[in-house]
Formats: sequence, structure tokens, C-alpha cells
Amino acid sequence: MSLGRAPLCPARLEPVFSPRPWGARSLAAFFPEKSNLAEPLGEAWLTGNECRFASGPFLGKKLGEIWPGLPVEWTGTKITRDAPFPLLVKFIFAQEKLSVQVHPDDAYASRHESAAGGRGKTEMWYVIDAAPGAEVLVGLKPDVTPEIFKHAIANAIGDASVEDFLQHVPLHPGDAMFVPAGTTHTIGAGFVLCEIQQSSDLTYRVYDYNRLNASGNARELHLGKAFDVMRFGAQRGGKVDSATISTAAMSKTFFTACRYFATERWQFAQPVSVRISHEHFELLIVLEGSGSFRWAKDSARFGPAQVWLIPAALGELEIAPDSKTTILRTYVPSSMAAATENLLQQGLGEQEVARLVFL
Repeated sequence: MSLGRAPLCPARLEPVFSPRPWGARSLAAFFPEKSNLAEPLGEAWLTGNECRFASGPFLGKKLGEIWPGLPVEWTGTKITRDAPFPLLVKFIFAQEKLSVQVHPDDAYASRHESAAGGRGKTEMWYVIDAAPGAEVLVGLKPDVTPEIFKHAIANAIGDASVEDFLQHVPLHPGDAMFVPAGTTHTIGAGFVLCEIQQSSDLTYRVYDYNRLNASGNARELHLGKAFDVMRFGAQRGGKVDSATISTAAMSKTFFTACRYFATERWQFAQPVSVRISHEHFELLIVLEGSGSFRWAKDSARFGPAQVWLIPAALGELEIAPDSKTTILRTYVPSSMAAATENLLQQGLGEQEVARLVFL
């Protein structure tokens, strides 16, 4: 079957799991087959290039292979296919602290990281689960200078001597953080997060708690590049001041909208119908619940810890849950003006929209 003739339908993607020294040895609450693991798994990549389609017309094919040839009916009229699939969605299982790190923006990545794809990394985190007292460190404190922070890293006596220069943010399930490129950060122990980001894996480690790699050597730091891209002074990221609109059928909570992604949470316990924009595909990330997607004259079952690619030209999609269901919806806005207008049309006020849109 040619890609142009592929019938339009929601298509599920299978995750790819990545070992990390800070990860967990059981993901059973989300992936029952991943328990009593020999090595800790830190990430489940849900839309990576190596993720295979588990349903639909591209069954068994990798997303990275299919994406360049997908017709506009799948991608949308405003989405380019001359670059990798634009959204990388992950589940992060942080049993221990991640490294203190920073990501480059597009301009820096295009100049210095062309071999790694040349894309920067702006991201957001949605908290699925959090241990009591769990916190993230996002953004340097206002009075920190490059000289002060370099000295702290070079002369670290205990973890606190580096962590004290970052802003500590306690988080709870349902919270979200926006972490634009250039923001120094780490994720603390005790979190399960859904991360939505640019399709990039560029990370510059600044401090790694003296952890060793599989060969018994200290994990590599990337201080030169990190200080090239690190933002000092006023910070742009932080905890999202979300906005919620509730109807009899559904509660919608709106999080960050930026040029790379817009994200909202849907919570409902009865059938709802949504219309898919012809301008862009959508990703539906099922966090809780099960049920059926229904479109035209067909249907498919969904369940927790799944990601579904929804074609732009699908039109009307009905979601019929078996019980209370929580889904994250994310997409690439056709423009920031369009993202702003969408939020206003949903019923948010201008001040609420101003809090959520990051240009």
C-alpha cells in the first residue's frame, strides 16, 4: 500500500525503553512486563524515530521511516516533513536525581551540532506521580553569574554546593513545568513525568553527582558547551500557571503553548467528540483509563501508557471511555498567533492566555 492511499485512522506507537543510571528497576505500574529489571530504565520514548506502529496501516513500520513520506492528510497542511518528526514524547522514571544539565537552542545546535540533527531542545514536564517532598531544580537564581557557578562546580563539596545556585520547585501530580532551551535544570528523585519536547537528544551535563558509567568511569561533563548556552539573570521557564475550563462532559486544563508544542489535559468519564484541525496532526497520550476511539465507521481500543497519532484530516473523533480517563493532547501550532487564537476560542481570558503562551 502506498502511503498516499493509507486509510485515515488513529495509529498507536510502541515505546522504546532507554537504560539510565538514575532510572527504576520496575515500571510495572505503567508497563507490567517491565518489572524486576536487571538494569534501571529511565525513559520510555513514545514517539522516537525507532518507535514502531502497533496499529493502523503502518503496522510494524518505524515512525522515522514513515514520517518523510506521509501525505498531508496525515501530517497537516502547516507541518513540514523535511525534518524529523517534530515532537518527542517520553515517560521519565526518576528513581534518583538526574544530572544538572542544560540544552542548546536551535541557533546554537545548527552551528555546533549538525551531526546530531542540529535541533535545540525546549521541553515541558507533566507530573504523573511524585513522592512526598519531591522537587525539581529549574533555572539559576537571579544573582548567579558564570564565574560564581563555574567556581561552585569546580570546587563542589557535596551536592548542595551546586544545587544551592538553582531554584528549587516542589511538584505534585498534575503540575507542569516549562523548560526552554538554555535553562539549567535537574529532575529530583521520586518522579514519573511525561516529557513533551522538540525532537532532539542534545544534553550538556554540568554536574552528575559523581556517578560512574557502565565502564566504571566518571560520566562525561560538557562544561564548555553548557556555559555557551546557559541562561543567566532573568529566567523564562518555571512552573506553569495553568488554566482550566470545565463543562458537563469534560474538564480541559491548558498548559504551555510555544512555537514547538502546545499541550492540554482532558479529563472525562463519558463519551466526548473532538474535531481534529486540518493544519496539524495531534498526539493523544493516555495517562489513565481505557475505552474506544470511534471515527467514520470504525473504532479502536485504547489503554493507559499509550500514545496515538491522530491524522490531521480525520475530522471528527469520538472518545468513549470505560471509566474516568485522563489524556494529554499535544500538537505543533501552525503559528503563535494561531495558538493564541485557539486558547481564546476555548474560552480563556486574555490574561490567562498571556500566562500560557511563550513566544
